[in-house]
Amino acid sequence: MTHRSPPQNLTAGLSLVLMLLAGAASPVHATAPQAQGPARAQTDPQAPDRVFTFFGGPDGAVEAGVWLPARPADGRPAPLIVISHGNGGGLRSHADTARALADAGFVVAALTHPGDNYRDMSRSTQLTNRAPQLSRLIDYMTGDWSSRPGGVAIDANRIGAFGFSAGGFTVTSAIGGVSDAAAIGDHCQAHPGFFACRLLDAMGIDLSTWRPRAKDDRIKAAVIAAPALGFSLTSDSLAAVRIPVQLWQAGADTILPAPYNVEPIRDRLGAAPEYHRVEGAGHYDFLPACSPALAAEAPQICTPTPGFDRADFHKDLNREIVGFFQRTL
Repeated sequence: MTHRSPPQNLTAGLSLVLMLLAGAASPVHATAPQAQGPARAQTDPQAPDRVFTFFGGPDGAVEAGVWLPARPADGRPAPLIVISHGNGGGLRSHADTARALADAGFVVAALTHPGDNYRDMSRSTQLTNRAPQLSRLIDYMTGDWSSRPGGVAIDANRIGAFGFSAGGFTVTSAIGGVSDAAAIGDHCQAHPGFFACRLLDAMGIDLSTWRPRAKDDRIKAAVIAAPALGFSLTSDSLAAVRIPVQLWQAGADTILPAPYNVEPIRDRLGAAPEYHRVEGAGHYDFLPACSPALAAEAPQICTPTPGFDRADFHKDLNREIVGFFQRTL
């Protein structure tokens, strides 16, 4: 696939759809790193305790947020969970899950992926840029952040990752999955009407820049929800993945439909994942229930899936994710 200008009608629809994953309708203002310590916002219990920027290598300054444990773990270094959002999202996209993990004793850090977020989608189809960005977040959190006076120390031997949709592809890449660019072209030739293929075609993709190898051995456990482009990941690369993985699938996912995205990962991982299929759930049910403002702006994303309670599901989702990381880290 080569770059082309997207049709205006599809671009408008995609712009709204990709707001989906922002998780907040208002902009996030980055601040410089500051002394760390619990500073939970009183107005929003799910908000990050700190929003900051770090140096992201070729991406320059990268925006991130961190959620901190309410209490120090007896002076011991804390485990770290890093979060990768979906296309067009932001650092707050999974704030409820981040807060649940922080309340359980984890330090949680989520970045806003440069060039693939709710303010800038200029590189939203260059998905192999994302795993290195996640690794640079780990660099920062285990380096400058952890060593800052008064900060919460990070245990570099206990690092996990969570990703949804394009973030699920990101995390799968970061634990060793290798994406075959040719498979994407073949898939979309056969299924041009699929959402991912329409997005790739409309936004353009330069496969010459597809750099799929991005394994980060520091990640010891991963939670992957409704991953994108699972069909493109090579069997050999997935077979080499031996760390614990919790894998989630929405039973009524029409955005990244079965059997092309979750099943190839589920069936090819070297160690069988803890697999959860959520019957009746749609793709966007892995995002928190929408605020009234976001629901008004993006009804396609926020309209409840018939017969499915997103808010109630997130209680189970977050409990299962916390339990998984407690067992594996």
